[in-house]
This record gives sequence, structure tokens and C-alpha cells, in this order.
Amino acid sequence: MFAVHLVSFFFSKLKEDPTKKVDRFLYAMRLHDNQLSDISARFQEEMKKGLSAKSNAAAAVRMLPTHVRSTPDGSEKGQFLVLDLGGSKFKVLQVKVREDVGIRKGEVQTEEKTYPIPKELVTGRGTELFEHVSESLKDFLHEKNISLEKKHPLAFTFSFPCEQSALDQGLLLNWTKNYRAWGLLGKDVVQVLRKAIDKTGGMDVEVLAMVNDTVATMMTCGFDDSYCEVGLIIGTGTNACYMEDMRHVDLVEGDEGRMCVNTEWGAFGDDGALNDYITEFDRDVDSASNNPGKQTFEKMVSGLYLGELVRLVVLKMAKLGLLFDGHVSDALRTKGSITTAHVAAMEEYKNGLKNTTDILMDLHLNPSPADCIAVQHVSTIVSFRSSNLVSAGLAAILSRIKQNRNLRTLRITVGVDGTVYKTHPQYPKRLHKVVRRLLPECSVRFVLSDSGSSKGAAVVTAVAQRLSSQRRQVDETLSSFRLTHEQLRLVKARMRAGLEAGLKTKGPSAIKMLPSFVCRTPDGTERGKYLALDLGGTNFRALLVKFMRLQKSVRLYHKIYTVPLEIMQGTGEDLFDYLAECISDFLDYMGIKHAHLPAGFTFSFPCEQTSIDRGTLVSWTKGFKATDCEGHDVVDMLREAIKRRNEFDLDIVAVVNDTVGTMMSCAYDDPQCEIGLIAGTGSNVCYMEDLKNIEKIEQNRGKKHQEDRTPGREEDEDGGMEGLKKMGDADLQKMCINTEWGGLGDDGSLDDIVTSYDTEVDHNSINPGKQRFEKLTSGMYLGEVVRHVLLDLTRRGLLFRGHVTETLKTPGIFQTKYLSQIESDHLALLQIRSILQQLGLKSTCDDSIIVKEVCGAVSHRAAQLCGAGMAAVVDKIRENRGLDHLNITVGVDGALYKLHPHFSKVLQETTGVLAPQCTVTFLPSEEGSGKGAALITAVARQKHEM
Repeated sequence: MFAVHLVSFFFSKLKEDPTKKVDRFLYAMRLHDNQLSDISARFQEEMKKGLSAKSNAAAAVRMLPTHVRSTPDGSEKGQFLVLDLGGSKFKVLQVKVREDVGIRKGEVQTEEKTYPIPKELVTGRGTELFEHVSESLKDFLHEKNISLEKKHPLAFTFSFPCEQSALDQGLLLNWTKNYRAWGLLGKDVVQVLRKAIDKTGGMDVEVLAMVNDTVATMMTCGFDDSYCEVGLIIGTGTNACYMEDMRHVDLVEGDEGRMCVNTEWGAFGDDGALNDYITEFDRDVDSASNNPGKQTFEKMVSGLYLGELVRLVVLKMAKLGLLFDGHVSDALRTKGSITTAHVAAMEEYKNGLKNTTDILMDLHLNPSPADCIAVQHVSTIVSFRSSNLVSAGLAAILSRIKQNRNLRTLRITVGVDGTVYKTHPQYPKRLHKVVRRLLPECSVRFVLSDSGSSKGAAVVTAVAQRLSSQRRQVDETLSSFRLTHEQLRLVKARMRAGLEAGLKTKGPSAIKMLPSFVCRTPDGTERGKYLALDLGGTNFRALLVKFMRLQKSVRLYHKIYTVPLEIMQGTGEDLFDYLAECISDFLDYMGIKHAHLPAGFTFSFPCEQTSIDRGTLVSWTKGFKATDCEGHDVVDMLREAIKRRNEFDLDIVAVVNDTVGTMMSCAYDDPQCEIGLIAGTGSNVCYMEDLKNIEKIEQNRGKKHQEDRTPGREEDEDGGMEGLKKMGDADLQKMCINTEWGGLGDDGSLDDIVTSYDTEVDHNSINPGKQRFEKLTSGMYLGEVVRHVLLDLTRRGLLFRGHVTETLKTPGIFQTKYLSQIESDHLALLQIRSILQQLGLKSTCDDSIIVKEVCGAVSHRAAQLCGAGMAAVVDKIRENRGLDHLNITVGVDGALYKLHPHFSKVLQETTGVLAPQCTVTFLPSEEGSGKGAALITAVARQKHEM
């Protein structure tokens, strides 16, 4: 009864505008922007499900990794054979990428031949389908006079859903586009193709890549447009692909870089996600298809189904008497009688209405002008819905890319192919307009694929070859930084030998092993106020340290002063006058200018000490080269500068290396701390050595038990005995040794692990041939090592497209802090690119990956070398004490250890592996060497007063 009333209602409206009755009849197909945004959001959720390992198996949108890891960079070249199987036709091509002389940049030459596919093969045995493909390939080689003797790389465009575990492997998940060849589901189609080629015989072909047509379209357009990172097919079928961040692709191991993901979005809605948008006509199309319940989205938008949707709508309207006076012809009842080509013809700008009339008459209908207008409008609504749905899906992909890269705006190109997009007169314009309306913050360019997916398959293969060659060369370059266990064991042995040699009075030693005259660590009873002065790099720090009575509490006040380069590398008098000026300012700042406090001076450069308050500078490091300092007592120089200023007086009780200060600072909190490590601008270690092993001290100590000291003898001539007395006890058993281990290798002992890049850094330093170990391990040099590697890779065309910038040629531009930032596990590649951009280096995603690998190789080696050195130190202490097992703590300071994301872990692991009989705890210093200097002063004062 309801149907009769509905028909009566429509008959009463026949004289009105024909398009309005169609609008009412197809209101469910007319989608508004809020609905499209809703669909887009639903598709984004489906994408997340498909990318997740937990939900992928149940996801409708499969989000298949393609193992295509890069878009073209313009340097690809080569000759390739291409097989293109994916629709009603099959093509064989020869593709030349920049092979012939005269080809302009970006141009690709192709020769092709199309072969028909018999219907019985489309639905027959799968192996026979591939044998036909193989025989067609051989026919093509003969026809084009292509050598059968030469090995030919081949790319295979296979436009059906496959699960790929590698670029040249793909398990067929299901057929689409009316293909139903049996026996191939779950099989590796590349292997099936190889077997077919072998069976055909007479060809030497290597299948290098299998590519979906959507991916190939993206790569085709990406060859000429570097912004192209999305591929879109709107033809017989529909699909989209895009470059996804690897950190989101759970199905593939690794999280660096990007990989093209084939969404297979034709299945969107198979799980019911689009049920409220599906019309009765969509259900009719689905039920009559070869795969009911599958490819829901594809059946709403693709060329295989648009014509049928129009036919079903027109048939229903005719049956209701809304068209052709209720007349329905047999042709109109016939499935497939209206095609997508008809839909395109009906919507032509000038001839659309005439074409509509002709099409309807060919269906044995007698349409009125109003009927023709109405049918044309049906066609428009159906095709417009298609472009709207594609726009919603594309908006979801572009939004995801923008979010992945944390961008406010996105500039991107979409490569497009497919007969609907190419032949429908209104489709592209509608698609572009809606996408830009849904994403106003994105600048989206659409590029039509000029050579289809075949060229793209060749480009994929060319890119794969480029990446393979690039990877091989980068790996070879970085292999020199990768140390074997045996090499690390040798470094440990050489460090141990250097430690032993440095303790002796005779014979040369690259490791200086300087006595510090610090013979005790803190015991927690230290009290009072102390001034600490800390010069160790580009900053000078003045501190007031108060040791309180309760619970080892410490109060610390400090101020930092930058040391200008002209002071660092000027005269010694200017340097120490500047330090005196900073001290004066700090005393004013704290209101203690007349307090005359005991002070400890942290001086983080190699000094030969004869007592706790005397230290002769052996050599400058860390970029300092102030004149008239080496060979002079730095405490005397500071005292003289204070005298010249004549504003305040200090009681300088101790001169301390920063490494020793760090050990003392941590020993205040942990009594087992007997080693100090600096891993920052410089690199150094100190430790508590048995006095009996320090020949330069022990020999003179022994003499004092046999003879009196000669009257009037100078203090620094007694081999350090007066220095021991200043510590309050000449019978102590241990003394902290400042190893100055940065000198290891100055004698050539590390030449077998030093790379050409290290040699270049050393050659250009202010102290060539000196501090070789420090130049391999310290923050002052690691960034420069990285810069030299990047410069070499760029000159070889492996980075930054071979473009060597002035920035990259600038010494010191790549600071070690960038290593810490770039190697952060939480830093996306886009942020790495941003860091490189700040340095004037325009990089691709692939460049960023390589830069991160270079940084990682250099810093990992540095940490391993420090670990090998530390293993030598802890094993020596264990053997000194005759222990089977040693428990000991290392106090650590330095930005490299504290800020680098992996340095500390690698250092600790290496130490553990190379010194298995030692349990080593690493304790970061909270207040650094300044607190340590104050503690040394306090310990010295306490022992002196006892």
C-alpha cells in the first residue's frame, strides 16, 4: 500500500524540474561535508587498526607494507623489463631510465606491447595464467630484438592484494577485478612467476621487485616531483598508498625511516563501518558480484561498478514510473548494459545530454527530454558520490601524514592513475575541490601518471638498486667504526700497559699517571664553608659550598662565567687575570669578599703535582693554548693574578683535576666510589692507586726511612713527600692518580683502529698527534668526526644528493650536542631533518637515516672505547687488592655521559663484558667537580688540623 502512495506522489511531481525528483530519490547518495568528515575519521581509525600488529588480522583495511622505503631522488638509472598484470589487459615493457645520451633530466623512455588475456585464464588455473605471462615476455624480447643472452632486471606490477615480506616476495591474499584464477591464494606470486619463466626457458631474467599498481603510480610521479608521497588509483578498481613512518608499521621490524603502505582501501566497510552510508543499490551490486560482502568501498566508487549503479537506479525509477512512462526494456534489465564509459559520456560538458539520449535509445528506450535530464543527473550523483568518497579517504591519508610529521601545514603531491580519473570529464575537478575544502591547511597537488604503473615499477626497481648500492657503501664506510670484541680486548690490554708504564719513574708513557696527592676520600664528617673554583672548558665556575652537620647535607651557590676564545688562546697572564676578575665578581655577588675562605681550584688540564696545592701545567687540552702557562705552577699564577688585582685574598688549599673532583663528590655519597670518570668535552679517569705501585712517590718515600731530609732542600725536589705531609699523614696507603688517559695512542698504539676521519680531525686540531684517545672519545671531537664522515659521503654522492654546502665544509659546525639530539629514540626523522636544516643541510628522509647511523657509529665506538679503558682500570684495582671479585663505584660527570641517549648504557655494557670479575656501579655526579674540590679542601684541612 505504501508503494502505491509513493508512486502516486512521484507521478504528481512529473511536471517539475527532473533533477529535483532525482535528488529526492537519491538523497542518501548526496553526501555533505560533515558526512565526508565523518567517513574520513572512520577511515583513519581503520588505518590504525591495519597498521597495528594486534588488530591487523581482523582489520578490513589491511594496510600492507610494500618494502618500498624511498621515493626517487632523481639519480636513478638503468634498463628494466616490466610486466604489468592488473586489469583487463596485460603489458610487457622495456623501460630505460636515463640510459641514452640526450635524455633530459627526469625523462624515461618506454617500449611496450599489450597482450590480451583469454577469459578462460582469468578464471582458470593460476599457473597457466603465469605461463601465458611468461610466454608473452619471451615474445616481446624477440619482437624488440632484446638480447636473450644478457641478464635483465625485471619489475612486476601485480595489482592485487598481496602480503609482502620483502620487495621481491608477495603472498596473494585475494583476487579482485573479476579475477578468480585458482591455486594461487596464499602463494608467493613472484616465485610462481620465476617458475613460469624457467619453464618457458630461453630468457635470463632476474625478478627484483613486485609492485602494486598504486605504488607504481606514486613512484612514476615521484620521479619528477619530489613531493609525491601518495599514490591513487581510480579506474577499474580503486586503491591508495602513501609513505608511512616506519615507527607505526608494526608488521615490519625496525622503526627508522618510512615505507610505502598499500592501504587496499577497497575493503573499507567490509566490517560494517559504512553500513549507514550504503544504499539499496550498493547492496544490489554487491549481491550480484563475484565476491559478496567484500570490497565494499570499491563497489561504491570504482569504474567496475559505477555504470552498474547507474543502471540499477534508472531501472528502479523506471519501474516506479518515474522514467520512460514506466517502460522497462530488456536491455535495461541486462547487467552491464550501462558502463562507466557511458557515465563519463553522459557527463560531458557540451555533448552530455545528446550522449545520454543516444545511450538510452541504444537500450531500446524512448526517453523524453525530461527523462534524459533525469538520467544524466543520476549519473552525476553516482559519480559525484564516488569522487566525494575518494576525497574523504584521501583526506584521511593526508591528515595522517600531517600528524605523523607534526606539521601545521602540509605540502604534498598525489600521483593519480586510472580510467575514471583520466576519462571522466568532471571527476578530477570535483575530487580536487573537495579534498582542498576538507583540508584547507594542506597544499595538495595532483599529478596524472603519464606512463601508468609500468614506469613506476621500473622506478621502484631503480630506487631499490640505488638504495642497495648506497647501503653497501655506507655500511663499508661505517664498518671501520664498528669494533670487534677482540679489538676492544686489545684496547683494554694497551690501556693497562699504559697505566703500568705511567706509574714508573723511567721509560716513556703516553698515559701520564699524575699523582694528585689526594690520599683519602670523604668520610661524611666534613663541615664548614669552602670556596671552589672550576676551570675545565669554555666555562669558569665559582662556587660557595657549605657542608652542614645534619645528614651529610650540602648547600651550594654558584655563578658561571663564559671564557672568551681570545682569552682561551691569548696570554697566560690575561687568562688568570680574567679568572681573578670573575672570582672578585662572585665574592661581591655573595657578599663574602673579606671572608678569607679556604679554596679548592679545579683545573681540568694535565698537571704534574708535587703537593696538594701545587700543580705544574704539562700541556693544554680542550682548545686552550694560552701562552706562558705550560711548565708553570697554575696555583702560583692564580695567586699572582689575585695579588695584581689587590681586592681580596684567598687561601688556596688544593688544586684538583675535575676527574678527581668528580670522584670525591660522589664518594661523599657512596664510600665505595674510588674511581672518577669524565665523559664530556674531554675524557679522563682517575682512581685510588696503592702508593707502593707509584714509583715516583714510593722510591722517595722509602728513602725517608733511611736518611734525614737535607736542610734547605726545595719542597718539590723530595719526590712528593712534603705533599704527603700536607695531606696530614705520610704513612697513607693510597693516592688518587689522574691517569690523563686521553694520551693513549700518542705513541701509535691505536693506529690499527684509527680511521682516516680521525686522522683528519687530529691533523686539523691545535695539538696534532696528541690526546689521540681523547679525540676518539670526547665530546669536543665526536661532532667533528661525524662532519668529516658526512662530508665524505656527500662527496661520493651518498648523501644530500651529492651537494656539498659551505656549511658542511665548516669545521666545528656539527657540535656533539647534535649527536645526542639526533640519536634520541623519541626523535622523529622530521625533527632530525629540522636539525639538519638549521645547519643549512637540506635532507631527505633517507639522508636523515644515514646521518643518524653515522652519529650512532661514532658515539657507540666512543662509549665502547671508554668501556674498554674502564675495564682495564677496575681489573687493575682488583688485582692490586688480590680479590677474586671487586665491587666498586665510578663517579661520573660530563654532558656526553649524562645527555647522550645511549652512551652510558654502551659504556656500562662494555665494561661488564671486558671485566666480568668486577661489579661496577656508575654514579652520576650531581654537583660536579666543584663540590669535589671543596671536599678535597675540607679533607685536607681536617687532616692538617688533626
